[in-house]
Amino acid sequence: MRVSIPPTQPLRPSEATPSVSRPEDFAAGPTAITTSIRRTVSAAGPRAAAKLLLKLNQLPGYDCPGCAWPLSQTAKPPNSASGAKAVAEETTRRHADAAFSARHSLAELRSADDLWLGQQGRLVTPMIRHPQSTHFEPITWADAYAAIAESLQSVDNADQSVFYTSGRTSNEAAFCYQLFARAYGTNNLPDCSNMCHEPTSVALKHTIGIGKASVTFDHFYEADLNIIMGQNPGTNAPRMLTTLEGAKRRGASIVAINPMPEAGLMRFKNPASQCS
Repeated sequence: MRVSIPPTQPLRPSEATPSVSRPEDFAAGPTAITTSIRRTVSAAGPRAAAKLLLKLNQLPGYDCPGCAWPLSQTAKPPNSASGAKAVAEETTRRHADAAFSARHSLAELRSADDLWLGQQGRLVTPMIRHPQSTHFEPITWADAYAAIAESLQSVDNADQSVFYTSGRTSNEAAFCYQLFARAYGTNNLPDCSNMCHEPTSVALKHTIGIGKASVTFDHFYEADLNIIMGQNPGTNAPRMLTTLEGAKRRGASIVAINPMPEAGLMRFKNPASQCS
């Protein structure tokens, strides 16, 4: 259902009175499975949803667009409720077409929250903002490529360009994108997750000489002790809970330093185990 909002009204959902309930006893489980399936079916349709969910984080298949957490090649679907929600939004049948851009000004779109913007659907044509314009305007793919080429050719050297993409871009598309940037002549490719990882990338580079974490996926399997500090995996990296579950079964101890009693760290019902 599409709700028509007057141009003068901020594009924000009404704020309902918050409710307070008892803390959850566990995280994930059957509820995560049914919610993921329901959202994906609603967005993409039953047939497409089945194909998408069965290939999510599988070989052959495609990587989860929700995070970059590694996964065992033997993992069984469903293996990422968050990934399924991201897929549902990316494969939605809703379209934000030229009429949408004509109806909503840039000022209105800036006032909208991310949830509302995501629910309007995918762009179906390239958009451009001309100087002094108050709206995005549709252009053809040929004109879009020509404008990009003109901009790239106008710089004195390739390093004057920066190639940035959204963290929601698929890993496969991002791989092709970085190949294009390097073929163009630069490696100015900011981490697509730098909005949340820029502080760590700066601090780690000063401390250990590299802007990425030194911990690898295998360390979880080899360590006798895993310490989770300053991170809420149940909320921010739920796929990490599967790895911690595997470490615990192999006898590793897990110490979580967290002032909030997070359900996922106390009782985690693995969706894949629930279906096996």
